[in-house]
Amino acid sequence: MKEQDKSTETEKVPCEECLKEIPKSEAKIVEANDYVINFCGLDCYDKWRKKNDTNE
Repeated sequence: MKEQDKSTETEKVPCEECLKEIPKSEAKIVEANDYVINFCGLDCYDKWRKKNDTNE
């Protein structure tokens, strides 16, 4: 008997900006201080970056 391959289920992560569920393999990943942030695309990343820009 063959075991079913569980890797066919796609792991999803939320976009940090819009919270849309996206496949982890397609997420744009940014390392921010002590954790990893996922984005569905560059538009969400740019919005997040502008909100969190700390040019003091």
